[in-house]
Amino acid sequence: MFCLSKRRRTTRTQDFSLHPLPSSQAEENTIEDDSPLCSTCSTLDFRAILRYVIPSRHAVPIGHLTDIFDKCDQCGLCRLVTTLIRRMWRLDELPGIDLAGITCALYTVESSTLKRLRDVHHHRLYINTSHRPRDATIALVATQLPLTLEIQLLEEDAHKLGRTKELHGRRVNWNVNIGLLKRWIHICENEHAQKCETVWWRGAREVLPKTVRVLDVTCMTIVSAPPTCRYVALSYVWGGTGKEYWTTRANLKKRSMPGGLDTTVLPGTILDTIQLIRQLGERYLWIDALCIVQDDLEDKAVQIGVMDIIYGSSVFTVFAAGGISVRDPLPGIRPGTRDSQQQIIKIQGLHFAVPLTFLSEAISSSVWHQRGWTYQELMLSRRRIFFTEQQVHFECGVDMWSEGVVAEPVGYPWTARYLDDYGAGSGSFTSAPLDFVNQAYMRHYMEIIGQYTQRKLTVESDIVDAVAALLKALTEAYNVPGGHYVKAFRFGMPLGDLAQALLWQPTANALHSRRVHADGISTPWPSWSWTGWRGAARYSSVSVFRDIQGGPESSSTIFVYESLVEQWYIVDNDCQPVLQDVRRFGRTGEDIQEGNSNIYVAPNGDINLQQLIIENTLLRPGTLIFKTSSAHFDITRADDVAGADVTTNYAIYSILMDIPRPSTLVGRVILPCSTSSSTSCEFIVLSRAGHCKGLYDEDVLRKPYFGCMLYVMAVYKKQDERMMKRLGVGVIVEEAWLNSTAEQNIVFLE
Repeated sequence: MFCLSKRRRTTRTQDFSLHPLPSSQAEENTIEDDSPLCSTCSTLDFRAILRYVIPSRHAVPIGHLTDIFDKCDQCGLCRLVTTLIRRMWRLDELPGIDLAGITCALYTVESSTLKRLRDVHHHRLYINTSHRPRDATIALVATQLPLTLEIQLLEEDAHKLGRTKELHGRRVNWNVNIGLLKRWIHICENEHAQKCETVWWRGAREVLPKTVRVLDVTCMTIVSAPPTCRYVALSYVWGGTGKEYWTTRANLKKRSMPGGLDTTVLPGTILDTIQLIRQLGERYLWIDALCIVQDDLEDKAVQIGVMDIIYGSSVFTVFAAGGISVRDPLPGIRPGTRDSQQQIIKIQGLHFAVPLTFLSEAISSSVWHQRGWTYQELMLSRRRIFFTEQQVHFECGVDMWSEGVVAEPVGYPWTARYLDDYGAGSGSFTSAPLDFVNQAYMRHYMEIIGQYTQRKLTVESDIVDAVAALLKALTEAYNVPGGHYVKAFRFGMPLGDLAQALLWQPTANALHSRRVHADGISTPWPSWSWTGWRGAARYSSVSVFRDIQGGPESSSTIFVYESLVEQWYIVDNDCQPVLQDVRRFGRTGEDIQEGNSNIYVAPNGDINLQQLIIENTLLRPGTLIFKTSSAHFDITRADDVAGADVTTNYAIYSILMDIPRPSTLVGRVILPCSTSSSTSCEFIVLSRAGHCKGLYDEDVLRKPYFGCMLYVMAVYKKQDERMMKRLGVGVIVEEAWLNSTAEQNIVFLE
């Protein structure tokens, strides 16, 4: 039925419709010919396909993928399919991928969003492939892209099928549609109510401190933020540019006078943002380079201390995610700064388009996404407007919209949420979690560290400052401890949950090198904190010791079943040990294994501080002090690890013991690849862990039981020194530790 009732259409010899045209140019065409179709596609009736539901199990075949690629210059539909699959599957980045044997077919599905309102079927053509190469699937998951392949019907043809415009594609012009942006903001402010207005971790909106300055784009002057100021914030990439546009102590007075800000020194991103704010009818704009005195350390410290309020209270934040530095324009604000590359082809009187890049897709490959400071700016902003190379996206706590698709309400009030899964702020801090238990607090913290440490910092000593606002918001949200950030965190680590926080792992490709302060001379960040090391870190379940790349099941999930350290001290800036209020996990021996008296027990007894001070007169600030037991075990590079790669900097090592038989596997640990294999390493006990198969030799040692593994830290120290440094974290089966020559001692961990 879909193949026979098709009318012949006249085509020209030279087919201009195969080339993408900008919307403004296409709209001027009064006569537009259909694209030619190949012999397979010409048998299809596209109106019938769109009018009636065709489930994927009854999809209409259109041929082998390789043949479709070969016909893309002669057939409009083949060209759309080719463009779509090459982009979504990242084929330009995977030149050797095997596409042989893959067949394609067309289908449509009902729109569950619309069906509850009226009997309307889907507005898209879906491409069903017989299978998908594994590398293509990995690429899709990495960029949070949909696994489905879809071609849009444009909104201008919705009436031809008796439909409204919702969820159809939309033409994107060379210039940004300012009216559409205004409409998005209006919908959010007027229909989403408190869901997008209230900052959940503080309740009612907090007034900006008097110390905060904003740019008045009407008078072009830097002013103190007026009470209850309505303003916009900017998130962008500095890009190592010159200092001539910064606000400094020397030019602050001049810039504080009406017209005092010289626009000739402002780079493209800032100039275009000012123009955008004026067009949107806003007056005040916060930009760090202009509103913070860059050569005043005291002023910078004050402003960084309220960054959570600045981004959390802005009416919306503009994210300049389309360039590589502040010199680049906001795409689409000025003529000639954007080419949407929108591919639109007319087939049988209907206009079809390949969807423009999704937000998650555009963000994942942007320089903006790589920068450390931009992460908390994303997470703390209530409403977000993203400028990418092809289109503008709007994201808030309720919905997400883009220029290239009609996803906002048109004919009646409803929320499609069609684009929600493909945004940039899916893990943002603007929405309250479902529960407020302490575990939720730590899960949130672990997710933040896993995301943040993948980014880069121009100045490495910014490692804590660049995430401090987000950690401060986390502290206030969960009232830990009492909502005081300075008391809750040190070196980026939550002191109240130190037993869990110490268990971070470097990613396999993280650099094995220490991070130092900006001067390169002062005391480095401690080795026990992730801030002390360059490269990405994460929190993973014990399954990471079987798969170094750490699949989804190990990501941001770690549990401590029992604390095995009684007291924790940290040396303060006055070189005095200070007792920390670390939360304990209250399991007991009988909880771990009923009827088994042979269990590891944490060393008891207080640490004699006076004796510590006398014996260690040169304790360094940041040193972690606690009582535990230590033992030496042999280690060797594991050869049965999933995801292992010779190019990585970290690897999984097997922990071995000669009891009850030589080279018995008793645990695993992640260590730098530079660690010598078949050597001995010192370990200290931290806590009790979970278990997964393959962590130790279950045929030789006792069968697994709840809490049978111990979290341990591999440490090293210079000869004749007491100070230890972190080498890596692993797990050892409890039975092996009890059979070792472990000794109790006081650890000084730098």
